[in-house]
Amino acid sequence: MVNVPRVVIAAPASGHGKTTVATGLLAAYASRGMRVAGFKVGPDYIDPGYHALACGRPGRNLDPVLVGEELVGPLFAHGSAGAALAVVEGVMGLYDGRTGHGEFGSTAHVARLLAAPVVLVVDAAAQGRSVAALVHGFRTFGEGVRIAGVILNRVGSDRHEAILREALDEVGTPVLGALRRDDEVVAPSRHLGLVPVVERSAAARETVAALARVVSSTVDLDAVLAVAAGAPSLAVTPWSPAAPDPVPGRPVVAVAGGPAFSFGYAETVELLCGAGAEVSTVDPLHDEVLPAGTRALVVGGGFPEVYAAELSANAPLRAAVAALAATGAPIAAECAGLLWLCRSLDGAPMCGVVDADARMTPRLTLGYRDAVALSESWLAPAGTRVTGHEFHRTVVSPVAGAAPAWASREMPAEGFVGRSAGRPARSGRSGLIPPRPGRPAGLGGDGGVHASYLHLHWAGQPAIARRLVAACV
Repeated sequence: MVNVPRVVIAAPASGHGKTTVATGLLAAYASRGMRVAGFKVGPDYIDPGYHALACGRPGRNLDPVLVGEELVGPLFAHGSAGAALAVVEGVMGLYDGRTGHGEFGSTAHVARLLAAPVVLVVDAAAQGRSVAALVHGFRTFGEGVRIAGVILNRVGSDRHEAILREALDEVGTPVLGALRRDDEVVAPSRHLGLVPVVERSAAARETVAALARVVSSTVDLDAVLAVAAGAPSLAVTPWSPAAPDPVPGRPVVAVAGGPAFSFGYAETVELLCGAGAEVSTVDPLHDEVLPAGTRALVVGGGFPEVYAAELSANAPLRAAVAALAATGAPIAAECAGLLWLCRSLDGAPMCGVVDADARMTPRLTLGYRDAVALSESWLAPAGTRVTGHEFHRTVVSPVAGAAPAWASREMPAEGFVGRSAGRPARSGRSGLIPPRPGRPAGLGGDGGVHASYLHLHWAGQPAIARRLVAACV
């Protein structure tokens, strides 16, 4: 049984202030000396970074699409161990799930899986009494979701707040807080969302501290805590990253980090360690050599296009990565990692491991993807089905004639993707992906390279870590 008090912070749509409120709550409670844990619904990498900064422990994701419904509770229990309060930030609007699959993967879906009460954040800047109709509709629309209260955002004045409170009182919905418009708590953003914490450092800490001050002065923290304490016990066993048969010898697996490669799930490193690896971080912006004894390399997502010049200037590390790849060592790269492995990125020389060139485009490619591995690899047997997520504004133009690695109806043919891995993934309706073949997408890397636009959550594919570490020896 898991008895951690918990609350889900949701909204009618994106842009209402979920991140502001969730991060502010975490920071405010932490400043009181409470041990708090932060979570994000869906595949977002940036918001959990702000959560981690606020509460001093890894921010984690809860995504039924990527890991399956059955793992949401166990992953929550794992990530909230020892915490006195867990705050779960939702994604998009409360009932917005995977396209074409109803509420599956939505904030409401996760709230039901966690039996967690919901606090709705509403941007009231252009609303008066109509806010009551909006909130009443959200309260009555979905079954099994309990909206325990509202936090108003961008309130203009005392008079405006009084109108909103009076209207919500008519529909019996408690107002737990009212934030005024405040530019002090606006975090900078760019083409893929907020600027990650690791790129802002001191400025990000100032933003989180400001959020703590604002939320502490405008939200009834005791009332929110009482809502969270009303969550019932959760009958789940905490997830464990430990492999049943860890690989002996502690082979060194280097994991790229730093500002250029900040997209990753906390469970990835935990699974690698649980499979028997010694994990060491390498920052491609500054480190000129791979960690001593490196036998494998994992490169997650991020913003290499922002740092293309710096990455290109680090010729010693680029050469070291190329040399590692030439030995056939396992290399797993997702999205930004794919771009770094290419010959070039917007004309700047990269590692040259993948015989292809990458460039920025104005078009955003975004969404969940179902794919099937077409070739045998250290990552998985041919025919393995996975569900991942794609999020970028780049294209990769590979050389002709290379064998495709994935079959997918959803990924563009010009997108470079590598080999897949893991147990069969579940689709948005919790059934297996249809077996009919899709369009070949991308091409396979040489030797042990797996380079892909596809972000996978390894907790949903635990065999990846075990197979990668085993391939080291």
